[in-house]
Amino acid sequence: MAVIALCSATGSPGVTTTTVGLATVWPRPVLLIEADPSGSNGLLAGFLRGAREYESGLLELASSPLPVADALRDVVRPIEGTTVSYLVGVQSPAQAGGLHDLWAPLAEALADLERGGQDVLIDAGRLGLTGSPDHLLAWADLTLLVTRTTLPALAGARPRAEDLRAPAGQWRQPGLMLIGEGQPYRAKEVTRALGLPVVASIVDDPAGAAVYHRGATPPRRFSSDPLSRSLHAAVAAMTTAVARHRDELTSDVTGTTGPKSMGGAA
Repeated sequence: MAVIALCSATGSPGVTTTTVGLATVWPRPVLLIEADPSGSNGLLAGFLRGAREYESGLLELASSPLPVADALRDVVRPIEGTTVSYLVGVQSPAQAGGLHDLWAPLAEALADLERGGQDVLIDAGRLGLTGSPDHLLAWADLTLLVTRTTLPALAGARPRAEDLRAPAGQWRQPGLMLIGEGQPYRAKEVTRALGLPVVASIVDDPAGAAVYHRGATPPRRFSSDPLSRSLHAAVAAMTTAVARHRDELTSDVTGTTGPKSMGGAA
């Protein structure tokens, strides 16, 4: 159905936590790619609590003599008991520069996965770092700038949003993912301020988020709490946004009319 990338402009709004949370509730087989150039180890040291050691990841994929599509099968690992698989990223920022030539062929390989029935979620981390996966961000079906709704967070996101609205903006379908909508600004206010559509919002729940960023024990009734419900709603909004955009592209080619607005939170 889709290849979706999440990233941030400044600070730590919760890109990794959100991406992992989305993967756990994704309705189809999904590959989670840790493309954050900071070497945050959000999967192995965080969600998986160190229970898995580093075996292979993007570095091995980049150095493999095989075509990326073939080598990808050797470096992806499953999370047992789920339909989630993952590809580990760099282990330190110093390694990120070595991935520059990987992103374009990886994008092509991910397109084959998506056509074969596996969705892809990309944790791209903070924008502007050395080794940032810019090609994946531009190529994804949907690329979401993750931000909180405080004034400092929105001020930090604004320059990036302005770049994306410019004629030279390269993302195929840019949008916003809010963490803690209404604290204090609502989705419509954020859209007016940044000029990008809010596709989805995730509840700000530190206790629940700890399940995804450090493998904490889930609270009681976790599967039906507000955070889980907001993750499910976000999945629906994101997939709807991708479907609408594809319909619009088809309409442009055929000359027929189609829906003109992205799905999102209000």
